[in-house]
Amino acid sequence: MIEAAAQEATASEQIDSKIASLGDWRGATLARVRRLIRESDADVVEDVKWRKPSNPAGVPVWEHGGLICTGETYKDKVKLTFARGALLDDPSGLFNASLEGGTRRAIDLREGEEIDERGFKALVREAIALNVSKAPR
Repeated sequence: MIEAAAQEATASEQIDSKIASLGDWRGATLARVRRLIRESDADVVEDVKWRKPSNPAGVPVWEHGGLICTGETYKDKVKLTFARGALLDDPSGLFNASLEGGTRRAIDLREGEEIDERGFKALVREAIALNVSKAPR
């Protein structure tokens, strides 16, 4: 249990570093959605995955009962990809990317764009509920 907590702290520190290294609107946007995810669920676990030479810092990931979403940064956007987004209701109309896929859905945030915080938190909670309902018993 201690080891898992240490790994989580390490992943959180790595995400802190990634946000700080961006030093622009993308870092601020990633920090804001991270705060919303954490506010949505006290048991969310942060991780960093998919490190590669072109992205040595990896991709921030949030999980609870499975993958909730990833937070990728590009030159012109922050992309939040919900692993099972096609199965989620989106009454706030937040999904605006990867709409043609059978499983994932994404939210692309560009400089100056705001996110509906209440709708986003509801989407995160719905993703968690879906993950937990499908978890092995």
